[in-house]
Amino acid sequence: MPKIRTNRTKKPPEGYEEIEGILDDYAKKMRDAENESHEGKRKTESLWPIIRISHTRSRYIYELYHKREAISKELYDWLLKQGYADANLIAKWKKTGYEKLCCVRCIQTRDMNFQGSTCICRVPKAQLKTGTVVECVHCGCRGCSSDS
Repeated sequence: MPKIRTNRTKKPPEGYEEIEGILDDYAKKMRDAENESHEGKRKTESLWPIIRISHTRSRYIYELYHKREAISKELYDWLLKQGYADANLIAKWKKTGYEKLCCVRCIQTRDMNFQGSTCICRVPKAQLKTGTVVECVHCGCRGCSSDS
């Protein structure tokens, strides 16, 4: 969640005005997802839309800087510092095998049922039985393996 800007907050770097509208749209979607009714959903299911929006916002900033080179390093660092993107997730996207990672929680071994394993969404679709529906408990991902 981005920090609240006040009078004492450092001004955004040059180029922020160009992407401000899109970031505001993500903020509106996030607000709607937070205020959405949780009736009839499991406890973890109610967080899935919030995690998805956070992921897409982080992916947008990642692609602006690393893929398209449309924003400056100064603006990129400012966006990470202000919390517009998940720096840990972006760090993983830079590594081979993690290009499609949905959330950092899916690669942490401590929250899994089996010692030293990762989430089911990290298993390549070719290694799963045919007809198996995969859905991550943490974020609702249906497969973020690089081979999928």
